[in-house]
Amino acid sequence: MAKKYVYFFGDGSAEGDARMKDLLGGKGANLHEMTNLRIPVPGGFTITTEACVEYYKRDRQYPEGMWEEVEENLAKLERAMGARFGDPKDPLLVSVRSGARVSMPGMMDTVLNLGLNDVTIQGLIQKSGNERFAYDSYRRFITMFSDVVLGLERLDFEELLEAKKREQGVKLDTELDASALKELVAQYKARVREKLGREFPQDPKEQFRLAINAVFESWDNPRAITYRKLHNIPGEWGTAVNVQAMVFGNLGESSGTGVAFTRDPAAGEKRFFGEYLMNAQGEDVVAGTRTPQAIETLKEAMPAVYEELEEIYKGLEAHYRDMQDIEFTIQDGRLFMLQTRTGKRTAFAAVKIAVDMVREGLIDEKTAVLRVEPHQLDHLLHPMIDPKAKVKVIAKGLPASPGAAVGKVVFSAEEAEAGLAKAEKVILVRTETSPEDIGGMHAAKGILTARGGMTSHAAVVARGMGKCCVAGCGDITVFEGDGRFVTTKGITVKRGDFITLNGSSGEVILGQVALVQPELSGDFATLMGWADQFRRLGVRANADTPKDARVARDFGAEGIGLCRTEHMFFEGDRVDAVREMILAAELEGRKRALAKLLPMQKADFKGILEAMEGLPVIIRTLDPPLHEFLPQKEEEVQDLARKMGVPEEKLRAKIAALHEFNPMLGHRGCRLGVTYPEITEMQARAIFEAACELAREGKRVIPEVMIPLVGHVRELALQKELVVKVAEEVMREYGVRVEYMVGTMIEVPRASITADEIATEAEFFSFGTNDLTQMGFGLSRDDAGKFLPAYIEKGILEDDPFITIDRGGVGELVRIGIEKGRSTRPDLEVGICGEHGGDPRSVEFCHQVGMDYVSCSPYRVPIARLAAAHAVLKEQVKIVEMGEK
Repeated sequence: MAKKYVYFFGDGSAEGDARMKDLLGGKGANLHEMTNLRIPVPGGFTITTEACVEYYKRDRQYPEGMWEEVEENLAKLERAMGARFGDPKDPLLVSVRSGARVSMPGMMDTVLNLGLNDVTIQGLIQKSGNERFAYDSYRRFITMFSDVVLGLERLDFEELLEAKKREQGVKLDTELDASALKELVAQYKARVREKLGREFPQDPKEQFRLAINAVFESWDNPRAITYRKLHNIPGEWGTAVNVQAMVFGNLGESSGTGVAFTRDPAAGEKRFFGEYLMNAQGEDVVAGTRTPQAIETLKEAMPAVYEELEEIYKGLEAHYRDMQDIEFTIQDGRLFMLQTRTGKRTAFAAVKIAVDMVREGLIDEKTAVLRVEPHQLDHLLHPMIDPKAKVKVIAKGLPASPGAAVGKVVFSAEEAEAGLAKAEKVILVRTETSPEDIGGMHAAKGILTARGGMTSHAAVVARGMGKCCVAGCGDITVFEGDGRFVTTKGITVKRGDFITLNGSSGEVILGQVALVQPELSGDFATLMGWADQFRRLGVRANADTPKDARVARDFGAEGIGLCRTEHMFFEGDRVDAVREMILAAELEGRKRALAKLLPMQKADFKGILEAMEGLPVIIRTLDPPLHEFLPQKEEEVQDLARKMGVPEEKLRAKIAALHEFNPMLGHRGCRLGVTYPEITEMQARAIFEAACELAREGKRVIPEVMIPLVGHVRELALQKELVVKVAEEVMREYGVRVEYMVGTMIEVPRASITADEIATEAEFFSFGTNDLTQMGFGLSRDDAGKFLPAYIEKGILEDDPFITIDRGGVGELVRIGIEKGRSTRPDLEVGICGEHGGDPRSVEFCHQVGMDYVSCSPYRVPIARLAAAHAVLKEQVKIVEMGEK
């Protein structure tokens, strides 16, 4: 049996329905559904998404039998409408519209009034008795067809329209009379001839075929491709084509067109929200050439039409059990529905509508949770750029940490901290950040770097702090010494100039832009409460300070999954003690320096453990290589030599000795602990003294010590033995017992492969997927930004593996590690602490492989909670769907 490519709807019945979105596209499936619901919909037919896919497979040729089906259904539409396509006396005109399976507003193309030519326009004049309307429709058709199908610019025709209005002394299109519009049509056709060297197509069938081709082609236009990338829509889906009999909102003052939402899409309030224009076609409402009227005024202008529209929109919302975005046309006082689809909404509205619909009995709590996409919560947790603001984008980088920030440009951590002391808002601009910049990053409102990826130092730290960050901005060159940066557009921004960062889009904007502050409603807490009921995964936070820990707990974190001790070493004058330890020539000198650090580290740990009382806190021992704590610039070396009382030559020699060709694979993590066990010993003592002091106060604390970069079980065994020895000593000294565990970070591929051996020592695994991705792919996360976009564009990779976990490779290392680890230790606690822990699709993967928890930056905790609930509920939906099949 031949494949069916065309489905008809009209006369109160349709061949499709709302369940056929994959085949008919969202718009098409809903047109079929509305027809079946006996809602007034102009008749038509849908060419399937499969036809579009085949069109591309066949090198832009229709699949066999499709055109014959189109002609059969066109004849059926002619019979239903009592008019013939191309008839000179009574012409049927049609619209040709795109319609993918998910809504892609404005991304693909539409042609209205198709079938008009120099002959059929006379039939339209005769049939309507309205010459002005006919020529208005013809000039619209030429403009749209020339833009969408022939590749001309709309501006070519808008210039002629504006000139005609000036000539006639009028302001609005509707004020042009029939003769002016007739002259305009002639000018439009002449413009086509001038630009293309051929006549505007007069054969309706040729127009029709070309329009169908153009809609198929629009699936791969640049804006559609960009939209698909932003929303993770597969390129192989294709678009459907919807052909409908035209109804006309431009017949006069008893006709019109409008767009509306069944609820307020910005605030989520339960009120009819929309606009309409009389004597207009759909494009006029969104084009801005005339000011539309608020939908509620239609109640006075056309009460019967408004009453019918009100009944229909309420019925559609009840039927679909979701807020609808509808389009309608009024032709001579008669209402027609042209579209219904699930309405796009702000994050705030999404939460409110979901919760309200549960209260109204329209949906259940599970459906409400699935109605809010996890990534939408970013908009509720951070300041955002005012959508009404006009902006001048001067560069674009990676959206490394969401939100928005405005401030004066500074080029060093010291400048940022000085700015904070003067109550100034600053943006820290660096070629790339290092751990030494931590104070300045904390002081700044936002961070901009020329280099680095989504898991670079700047990105990771900024997300942890809840700071806006644009990283890897290759559009700028930073001259820190000169106090300026230059964009590829030739714009120079100097120290003290204002810029605005959009961390959600990666845009760098010149000047100060108004921001909108986030609001968390009671509905947000209600929705998150429901999400927590359904999820299985625990959610912890990556936090390095008591403040971060409190923020995380407020956002619902159930513990700390990663506390990075090295960040604490850069606060105040602590780095001096670290440098003293590094420069010490013998063990006793290192121990003296570490003794200075001990009380500082203990105070830090005590604050974090206290903030997370009753919840587990995983503390990672020192991870970065020691050279990161030493200065690199000449003037900094000189300052440190004076401060430490050591010769500059000795200091330079030490810096040179610590230099590594590949620090990421060098002397760091557990390797430091193996060669300098006194560092691990000091940190363990600080952890357990802090825990024991709190335990004496009657507080329940649960420290979990994590040894990083383990690749061999004996590395872990050595470090664990030392930690346990110190822990037992401290607990004896304080006379209290504290529950604790010692585990490891699985971030080296060998650790995943030998996880069964490592689990003989480790009581928990935490997958450090940032480094596991680097080592699994052999990529540097700070340099990969130069070529990863090309890999994604060329289809080598579907996603940036530092943003969404690579399931086929790195994900398999994770799966192997979990299975092998639990084969040795069935009760092994397993989590993830890389940045993937806050990515919704990666959270779903963590659920599927059986992890116990994910850990992410404090401001992504709600996102992870919601994503974990989605993972469970989507599994349930799949099971139901399989049962139905």
